[in-house]
Amino acid sequence: MATAVPAERDAVARALTAPGAELIAVGVGPAQAAAATATALTTAALKGTPYGLVVSTGIAGGFAPHAPVGSLVVADEITAADLGAETPDGFLPVTELGFGTVTHRPPEALVREVVAATGARPGAVLTVSTVTGTAVRAAQLRERHPTALAEAMEGFGVAEAAAAHGTPVLELRAVSNAVGPRDRAAWRIADALAALTEGFGKLAPVLESWNPHEQ
Repeated sequence: MATAVPAERDAVARALTAPGAELIAVGVGPAQAAAATATALTTAALKGTPYGLVVSTGIAGGFAPHAPVGSLVVADEITAADLGAETPDGFLPVTELGFGTVTHRPPEALVREVVAATGARPGAVLTVSTVTGTAVRAAQLRERHPTALAEAMEGFGVAEAAAAHGTPVLELRAVSNAVGPRDRAAWRIADALAALTEGFGKLAPVLESWNPHEQ
């Protein structure tokens, strides 16, 4: 389980009972997340105990009204929303420039199980390097990614590291604030962390029974 900061890690730890699960705070942003996740995956592989699943988790901004504050979101796609180029005709993702990837897709069956167990809403979770702070950018992101429910800063980095090791990835987020004009007074971080703990309490049986080799 990879969170950005210790407060998120501790919220998950309060409920996580899956045997063999490891919790790490990988840092803020896709670069730190990718580096720390890759290190953990490599270390486990060298020990002869490779991981069967990587989970990126923590709090996130939600796109109103689709993902209200306090709700859980599970990614059916993990997309780097600002990896590309600005042009006079608009934004081009790196894939349209002829290289790279911008989206990783978690196992569909696992996403369905998470939805059934936790009530999380399935949709795209965007990874950004700069958190959205205006209504204009929020609208632009939803226009480019109509199924987006949330934005965070680590999922794509975690997914890139997992893909390099051939390991499935999942992203589960609790919404602490609305994506849009930055208003720290309206953030509900404590509520989101509590929702994260509750969600992982319900998710434990799914994680314990997950076997990527059966998929």
